[in-house]
Amino acid sequence: MPMVTVSISPLQAAGIRAAVDTGTYASSSEVVREALRMWDAARKRGDICAVPVAANGPDGPSKSSRCVADMFADYETERARHN
Repeated sequence: MPMVTVSISPLQAAGIRAAVDTGTYASSSEVVREALRMWDAARKRGDICAVPVAANGPDGPSKSSRCVADMFADYETERARHN
């Protein structure tokens, strides 16, 4: 599997660590892989804008675009309902 290095905020790193520490995920790599699968699926459904924000025009992203944090919040809400 190819290795990719990314920079994340301390808050994001803490969230990943918490997900692993609570046993929700086995590793930080598993958290990131799931996040990327969710992002890719949402992008394919058209739930999020595939165009960078700067390319959306002077008013920013279109109202139909969603950020990854929104997707995770929705996912965690649904997951909590089913557990």
